[in-house]
Amino acid sequence: MTVWDDLQGQSAVVAQLQQAATGDGLTHAWLFTGPPGSGRSNAAKAFAAALNCDQDDVSRRGCGECHACRTILGETHADVVFVRTEKVTITIEEARELVSTAGNRPSSGRWRIIVVEDADRMAERTTNVLLKAIEEPTPRTVWMLCAPSPADVLVTIRSRCRAVALRLPPAADVAALLVKRDGVDPGVAERAARAAQSHVGIARRLARDAEARERRLETVRFPLGLRGITAAIMMADKLVKIATEEANSSNEERDAAEKAALLATLGAPETGTLPPAMRSQVKQLEDDQKRRAKRSITDSLDRTLTDLLSFYRDVLIIQMGNSVELVNVELRSELEDFAGRSGPEVTLARMDAINKARKRITTTNVAPLLTIEAMAAGLI
Repeated sequence: MTVWDDLQGQSAVVAQLQQAATGDGLTHAWLFTGPPGSGRSNAAKAFAAALNCDQDDVSRRGCGECHACRTILGETHADVVFVRTEKVTITIEEARELVSTAGNRPSSGRWRIIVVEDADRMAERTTNVLLKAIEEPTPRTVWMLCAPSPADVLVTIRSRCRAVALRLPPAADVAALLVKRDGVDPGVAERAARAAQSHVGIARRLARDAEARERRLETVRFPLGLRGITAAIMMADKLVKIATEEANSSNEERDAAEKAALLATLGAPETGTLPPAMRSQVKQLEDDQKRRAKRSITDSLDRTLTDLLSFYRDVLIIQMGNSVELVNVELRSELEDFAGRSGPEVTLARMDAINKARKRITTTNVAPLLTIEAMAAGLI
């Protein structure tokens, strides 16, 4: 097993990073881009492990077995910092802290490495804080930024980074990974990979969670019962509820555990009122959890709309007579019946309505329910 094993369907990227890990083509700043689920952060993590791998033989860097590789993959290595946000944006204070960290020499590894997994979630003035550090890095520091596309990062940053472009792997490769790494039944793995449209993280969740598969199928089937404005409003309400319940189910247990851990660390009394100093720290944690919950609901709703979009994508394929495999192949007969009721122009307009709703939800502070209701009205 090596650090590259999880990068299914990315042979060109693996070859590029393996070569750089030997010192050939290595530079101080990298920009990993690719659609959600392509494995941007996994590629950056594997590259970080290869750069600091304990192997003296450069051809074996990224062995996946040495202490450095294991601790970097486990995100516990002292010289490798992973930055991801569960809030809407990375703050300017967090960026300044990164710049300070980047100025330190590595304590045990060859390189001090900063991996920013959500580089697209930085405002322009926040990104500018990183600019000088990336322009004039300390000798043993490597920056790795991850974003969906080069356009999501300021051109001044982009021009100083070496590009690594990932693509969504074939569904068959994702299914093979689920079988090999997670022990998933091959049939379930194949259906999950196809339903997730090759998004590795979502495919794993669908493969492991039968309820998640049922929720997705319910979402995809919504257009089949869309008759009139009343049905559209009901569909919008249900879509928001599905996304909210899915987000809350993953947050509630985590929030409770974090609060219990904080109270234990502070030595809080088991009963009675907390001292003012403790109350302020608990309040800060609760505020952070609320921001995380908002981000979780937004992300969950975006995934729900992506599932809905797959229905119309399949309808369009049928209408155009294309031989491309359907995402929702189990609904073929219903999709064919639905496709016969309209033409490609109508389907494209409906897909555009969904994409506009996704953009509004992820980039503005609009009320999700109102946005989804407006979208649903456009699907009638």
